[in-house]
Amino acid sequence: MIFILVVVLYPVLNIIAISFSSVAHISKADISIWPKGFNVNSYYLVLRDKFVYTGYVNSILYAAGSTLLMLLFTSMMAYALMVQEFVFKKFINIYLTITMFFGGGLIPTYIMMQRLKLLDTPWVMIIPGCVGAYNVFVFRTFFRNVPGEMRESALVDGANDMLILFKIILPLSKSLLATFALFSIVGSWNSWFNALIYLKDENKYPLQLVLRNYLYVIDANALARRSGSSASAVNSMMANMKVTPKGVRMAMIVITMFPIMMIYPFFQKYFVKGVMIGAIKG
Repeated sequence: MIFILVVVLYPVLNIIAISFSSVAHISKADISIWPKGFNVNSYYLVLRDKFVYTGYVNSILYAAGSTLLMLLFTSMMAYALMVQEFVFKKFINIYLTITMFFGGGLIPTYIMMQRLKLLDTPWVMIIPGCVGAYNVFVFRTFFRNVPGEMRESALVDGANDMLILFKIILPLSKSLLATFALFSIVGSWNSWFNALIYLKDENKYPLQLVLRNYLYVIDANALARRSGSSASAVNSMMANMKVTPKGVRMAMIVITMFPIMMIYPFFQKYFVKGVMIGAIKG
């Protein structure tokens, strides 16, 4: 366990250390897990980029929107498949199972998004992740653990299925909801490929795509365009501030990781139970 902990934590600590280190030590590559020649200028340069702020806002909106819709639609579909009297239950189960093994492919998906007029809109980052077959099956299995007598009693008292779902089933499924909310938030936050394919307006880029651009295109011209300065001014700034492209990249990675590192402790108590839920077959 200690070995695994070291293997997992060392790259993270090394990135953080490099982001706070001086140019001389970064150039010598002698940094391990502790900064050398403490320096915050890389962060100062990154935070001058307006797209970092728009990327943060966009990523939060995409993660929150897709997670809320995923929990809503997945819960409703799972509840319908749990109810014995639902007529199309068998057909939908087979259909969902097929989608787990066969995808539509990138080009057909792109054409579908184009015909739905979702390209280059925030919805293209939210709607595609609303429902997943695996999520539906796990939700359905968990809902089956709720005593059937509770639903029957509610029906006798005049409650409809929507009331039963939102007032009885979901309040008893907090660990399930918290776990899949965490999965959805992390998945959405780390997603950049869909944005690369479907979005053209840089103001709608999520933070991960901004990070990707930092990792692949980081020079004075790029920083100048992002900060509103000239390339020569940025070159002078980088020289005066003693900042290297590697330090800037590492600072951007730390800024990107920070929100997930902050929210994970609040969901941790649900995480283990939720992972065990996924191992249940039903």
